[in-house]
Amino acid sequence: MFDAKPLRWSPHTEAILFELMRDNQAWRHGYDLVKATGLGAGTVYPILARLAARGWLDTEWETSSVPGPRRHLYRLTQVGMREAKALGARARPRNRASRLARSDA
Repeated sequence: MFDAKPLRWSPHTEAILFELMRDNQAWRHGYDLVKATGLGAGTVYPILARLAARGWLDTEWETSSVPGPRRHLYRLTQVGMREAKALGARARPRNRASRLARSDA
């Protein structure tokens, strides 16, 4: 069952979604998203969990022949891609308005 509550927009969520949208068919490790966004793991992983709970992300465990812990992989679902684009379209006017307001001060 997916979480149906609306996702609250944040710059951190936007950064993670932007990275996932760059190549939406590629599986990404959470650590790769930490490095790409410059955000801390304590920020990235809870956002990934919330996106997965909403059905925006496919998740799976990495299969590896190398010993060691398996890593979780993430990629956008079709719903996630559609919602991320819509979220980005709504966020851009807010960002622009915020920049304009600061420049007037």
